[in-house]
Amino acid sequence: MTVSSIQSQEQKSASSSQWLSTHWLGIFLTVYGIWVFAPFLAPLLMKIGWDSAGKAIYFIYSFFCHQLPERSFFLFGKKTMYSISEIQAAWQVTLDPVILRQFIGNESMGWKIAWSDRMISFYTSVWLFAVVWLPFRKKIKPLSFLGFTLFLLPLALDGGTHAISDLAGIGQGFRDTNQWLAILTNNILPASFLMGDALGSFNSWARLITGLLAGLGIVWLAFPYLEESFGKD
Repeated sequence: MTVSSIQSQEQKSASSSQWLSTHWLGIFLTVYGIWVFAPFLAPLLMKIGWDSAGKAIYFIYSFFCHQLPERSFFLFGKKTMYSISEIQAAWQVTLDPVILRQFIGNESMGWKIAWSDRMISFYTSVWLFAVVWLPFRKKIKPLSFLGFTLFLLPLALDGGTHAISDLAGIGQGFRDTNQWLAILTNNILPASFLMGDALGSFNSWARLITGLLAGLGIVWLAFPYLEESFGKD
């Protein structure tokens, strides 16, 4: 190999490294954005009659999300979310999560997004906070690991207690009634807020807020380090 060819390869490598250093965030937003927002296409594809493509998205994302319909948003239907009893009436009278998650919707109720509400909040917030972080990236210092833990802790507590509660059966656990919260608040909160998973309920707000906090923590911790790392190239 001649000296000129070696120099040419080094120049190409340096050019590629410089391009990646400059465009890494754009690459992330594009690739990760496709991954995050593809589940929103599933109900659209079902609506326009492209059932095979829509069901393919549900199938792929079923490996990354429980897709329980009572904890999912629906598009192109009468309501944004449905209770277990409404889903049972349209699907099967069952509390088996394996069967419940198979319900993707219908013409009347619309079709669920292939992410649950928590996954929408968590995965989408990472993308959105990355966009927000972009104009301030030179000024924001990395979040401490203690701070990161505090941002992740609410998600771990909420998700963990939901998982434990569901062991009693979907719709039957302590996170479905939230009597503990009623006691803590001296019964001043309405039952419609305390019980179930409907949009605007305590459980719904808890999943959305904890997902947002976790997404913020991840971007705040990781992205300043990534920017520093790519900036050294």
